[in-house]
Amino acid sequence: MRLSASERRAVEFPFPDQVVLDQSTRLPGGRGMPSSFPIPEQSCLIGHRTSGSLTEAGTKTGLGIRRRIPGTLIPAMELPPIRQLVPIDRVWSRLERVETRLLEATTSDDPFLTEIAQHLLASGKRYRPLLAQVAAELGGAAGGEPVEAGVAVELVHLGSLYHDDVIDEAAVRRDQTSVNYNWTNTIAILAGDFLLARASEVAAPLGPEAVALLARTYALLCEGQIRELQLTDDLDHGPDSYFTVIEKKTASLIRTSARLGAIAGGADEATIEAATTWGHEVGVVFQLADDVLDLVATEEFLGKPAGSDIRQGTFTLPVLYALDSTDGDQIRKLLGGGRPHHQAAVEQVIQIVRSGGHVERALRETEEHIRVAEEAAATMDHETVTPVLQSLGSYLVERISAARAD
Repeated sequence: MRLSASERRAVEFPFPDQVVLDQSTRLPGGRGMPSSFPIPEQSCLIGHRTSGSLTEAGTKTGLGIRRRIPGTLIPAMELPPIRQLVPIDRVWSRLERVETRLLEATTSDDPFLTEIAQHLLASGKRYRPLLAQVAAELGGAAGGEPVEAGVAVELVHLGSLYHDDVIDEAAVRRDQTSVNYNWTNTIAILAGDFLLARASEVAAPLGPEAVALLARTYALLCEGQIRELQLTDDLDHGPDSYFTVIEKKTASLIRTSARLGAIAGGADEATIEAATTWGHEVGVVFQLADDVLDLVATEEFLGKPAGSDIRQGTFTLPVLYALDSTDGDQIRKLLGGGRPHHQAAVEQVIQIVRSGGHVERALRETEEHIRVAEEAAATMDHETVTPVLQSLGSYLVERISAARAD
C-alpha cells in the first residue's frame, strides 16, 4: 500500500510513543522496493517523547535498508531525550505547527510534484527548526514568525538533500529510497528547486533580511559542496580544507537557523549576534560529531557499516590527523589505489585511526568549539534559554560516547 502524506507525517510527528508498522507497508512512490516503511534510526534527535526514538530491526535489503521485524521496538541510546534538554513547552508547540506548515508549503497544484516534495517529510531530525524555535525564545515574540523561520530553514535543508543525492548518485536517504532513485535525476533537481523556492516564499513575510540571509546561506552550501567534490579522494589536503567544507556545507545553515529564529523572535542585535556565533560553533560540532560517529559507532547504531565516508573518498578530521602522523604512510598504502576500496582496507584504516589517538584529538577539537558556543550562550544571560543552548552542544558529543564500538 502507498502511504499518504499525512500517514507518513504520523510516523514521526508529533512523536508517538509507539509506532508499529506491518511488513506489508511499502515505501511510497515510484520504483519502491521490498521493504517496510522505515521508522527513524537511533540517531534521530527529536523523534521521540520520553523513551527514545524507534528503530528498525531484522534483515537488510540489497540497498542496505533495514527491514523491521513486525512488532519490534528498539530503544535509542541511553541519553536524555531531547525534549528533556529543551523543557520549553512553547518550543514544542511551535514545532508541531512547523510540521503542519511544512506540509502546506510543500503542496503543489500538481499532485505528482506534491508527492515528490513530501517524499522525505516523514523522517529527519528537525534539528534546524528546533534551533530556530529555541533561539526565538531569546526575543519572546508571540507571533507566528518563529514558525515560519523554522519552516524556511528546513525547506532549504530538504532541497539541498535532493540535490546532494543527485550529485552523490545516492539510492538511499533517511533509510528510504532517494528521490533521484525513486524517480529520476531531473525530477529530483526540479523538486529540490521547488523546495528552495518555497523556502524563499515562506521567508518573504519575515522581511528582506531573512530572504537575503537564506540566499547567502544557500550560496555557502553550494561553495562547500563544490569544495568537497574537489577534495574527493585527496589524501593530501589538511584540516584547514576540511573545516572550510563543514563550515560552509553544514555549519552555515545551523548558524542561519539560530540567527533567523532570534530575528523572528524579536531579539535585540547583541543577542542575535551571540545566537549566530553559538549556531556557527554548534554547527561545526554537529558535523564533527557525525564524522567521528562514522568511525567509532557500531553498525547497529549507524544502520550501515562504519567507514562510509572513507569508502566514498571523503576523508574527515580524524583520518586527516592520522594521515599527518606516523600512521600516514600505512594509510596511503591502504587507500592510495583509489576507489572502490576493499572492505578489509577500510576496516584497517578505521582501526589505525581509533588506536592512534586521532579520534580523541578530533574530540578535543569539538570541546573547543563547544567552549566557544557556551561562552556565546552565556552572554545572552537568559534564564531559560541559556542553559538549553549550553546543553545542546554537549548532547551532540555525548552521542559519541553512547555509540562507541571500542
